[in-house]
Amino acid sequence: MIGRLRGVLVARTASGVVIEVGGVGYEVNVTPRDQAALPMLGEEVVVHTHLVVREDLLALYGFESEQSRDMFRVLLGSSGVGPALAMSILATLRPDDVRMAVATEDIGALVAVRGIGKRTAEKLILELRPKLGALTERSGSSGNLSRAREALESLGYAPTEIRDALEEVPVEGSVEELVRSALRVLARR
Repeated sequence: MIGRLRGVLVARTASGVVIEVGGVGYEVNVTPRDQAALPMLGEEVVVHTHLVVREDLLALYGFESEQSRDMFRVLLGSSGVGPALAMSILATLRPDDVRMAVATEDIGALVAVRGIGKRTAEKLILELRPKLGALTERSGSSGNLSRAREALESLGYAPTEIRDALEEVPVEGSVEELVRSALRVLARR
């Protein structure tokens, strides 16, 4: 298993990067968020990796943090989630956002991911809950976050706008307070 690469970033592609390590160029699939966080071409880079080996495929997936790589591995352990869907989830949601969505049963957060519908989101929540364990901080307002997301959707906001706004809002409080705070954030944009 290749768990980490340290080398020179030599190329960027649509789906990832090429990292030269000891004269060998490794093609590494990364999310757009992780690709944007990497340094400029020609600079040294460290990525945490996961190697997927199949009969017809040998693919290396890279992440800026160990936390993202570990979440990728947890997602792969869920039925119906392959590397492409796991990368899509991590391209849309940070690992803490995935934990929060599972802890609060926030189906809307998962449905915002391309390739996930309502049934798949419900199934993922059921499968991931025991794997991710209890969430400490924000879980007290478990239903409020989900209801606030639904209220903002009914007002016509896009799932990505809602996700970004709710990330900036303190989670304590009623649904009404969450919606008001999110609307203030959305109005500033």
